Amino acid sequence: MTFNQIYSDLEKGKYKPIYFLMGNEAYFIDKITDYIYRNALPEDQKAFNQMVVYGKDTNVSTVDTTARRFPMMCDRMVVIVKEAQNLKKIEDLVYYAQKPQKSTILVINYKYKTIDKRKKLYKELKKSGIIFESKKLYENQVSPWITNYLHERNYTIDQVSSRLLTDYLGTDLKKIVNELDKLTISLPINSKITPSIIQENIGISKDYNNFELQNALTHKNLEKANRIVNYFKKNPKDNPFVVTLTALYFFFVKVLMVHYASGKSNSEIASQLKVHPFFVKDYITASQKYKKRKLLKIISLLREYDLKSKGVGNSSTTHGELLKELVVKIIY
Repeated sequence: MTFNQIYSDLEKGKYKPIYFLMGNEAYFIDKITDYIYRNALPEDQKAFNQMVVYGKDTNVSTVDTTARRFPMMCDRMVVIVKEAQNLKKIEDLVYYAQKPQKSTILVINYKYKTIDKRKKLYKELKKSGIIFESKKLYENQVSPWITNYLHERNYTIDQVSSRLLTDYLGTDLKKIVNELDKLTISLPINSKITPSIIQENIGISKDYNNFELQNALTHKNLEKANRIVNYFKKNPKDNPFVVTLTALYFFFVKVLMVHYASGKSNSEIASQLKVHPFFVKDYITASQKYKKRKLLKIISLLREYDLKSKGVGNSSTTHGELLKELVVKIIY
């Protein structure tokens, strides 16, 4: 089942005996767990019928015994195991999964790992409850996710602002949600989020960021690129060299891919590059400015400067100076 399907069932009061929540994206795991924690039992029944334990402090045998208890003056019990990736001999949970207590909701948070889908535990969990793998979003999925998250809370955001947030915050949904919540708390319902609002409330410069640097390089605008580089030099903590380098690497790799997509429509190119169709024109423009051979040279330069930033062949040049050198070599 998908996250949306599970969450929809929970909102309808449809609970399963077991929720085994695993995978690399903690946000979805926590969201499901928090809903069950807050809503599966009335407040006056939680004291005796809801338990939260941690994997490093317990074992599978104790979890099994606890989950098999009968509720006290209540219809159900809730047992939540957090950090279950620290549980030893997790495979032994198969005995509970084969015959779970019908009056218990057992939630297992198995973060940053997955269990072997070939093993008996996985198969038994699928039979008796819900097994959900929470996967990290790809970069191209984050911007639409931000738009949808805000839409559900009666806010709108333009494509440039969404891309700006994605480039700055990455793919960590917990970090993104934290910043979005801080942003919206100060705005009236139905507000439209713009680059200026982002700059005022989060501190991301609407003029000096990786997205604008890519734009300057696309048009071979050295003056604009240098202004951005100088801003990065003055604010290194907010603009880490490695993040900029990574952003430029993926940008130019995508530009190179455009050269091999001749004859395709913009929507087909967007699908191939895994970017929003709104931004396809930027990659097409860049492909017209940079030929294949030059792009291969740029990608090689990015790898070279990544090594230099780590001290390989460079003992004293700062990250800011390295970026300035790199920008000139990219444009010329």
